[in-house]
Amino acid sequence: MAGRSNSDKAGRASGLEHEVGSFPSRPAQKVIGHLSNKWNVLVIRRLSRGTMRYSELRRDIGDISQKMLTQTLRHLERIGLVNRKVYPVVPPKVEYSLTELGVSCVEAVDGLVNWAVENIDRVEDAISGYDTRENDL
Repeated sequence: MAGRSNSDKAGRASGLEHEVGSFPSRPAQKVIGHLSNKWNVLVIRRLSRGTMRYSELRRDIGDISQKMLTQTLRHLERIGLVNRKVYPVVPPKVEYSLTELGVSCVEAVDGLVNWAVENIDRVEDAISGYDTRENDL
């Protein structure tokens, strides 16, 4: 950046700060905010295999509470990723599936999960190293 004044450089830097600072209003931040919990990711991945009933989802996921699964499904339905189909039979039958929008995010979710699986050891090593350094202070 030869030839630029210090005030010009400062202006560019403050513009970058403003850009980063306003990130929450950006579409990516909003969508990531809707998806950023482990249960959302797990439900999306399970439903990417096909339509499932509530009890199948709960059994397949394992350690999720009934309340958390219900909240997760409602949230994913609210943001347009999951479809809830109620059949008028006794006893009630409800099935969950991904919407077209939900299917469109599976590749990205799978990419994140694959990255996590490939890098978990490195992440845990980094955490351990950081914690050791912090404890030594």
